[in-house]
Amino acid sequence: MANSPQAKKRARQNEARFAVNKARRSRIRTQLRKVEEAIASGDKDAATAALRTAQPELMRGVTKGVYHKNTASRKMSRLSARVKALG
Repeated sequence: MANSPQAKKRARQNEARFAVNKARRSRIRTQLRKVEEAIASGDKDAATAALRTAQPELMRGVTKGVYHKNTASRKMSRLSARVKALG
């Protein structure tokens, strides 16, 4: 357990940051799942729209430190290739 005031404050900050990051990660996963579902249904218009809403959310996760830049880029690249392949 934290003893010094500084360590106690850091523990509080870590809990708050964890909650924010958890919510952000959940929101990103939801957006990605919507893209996956649209791809599975074969609806290219819905998949394109879902991808367009998922991209800024994913990149926001990068700027906030939830995801690594290369991870987000890889996810976007693979999803966009699958949407494009729907034809």
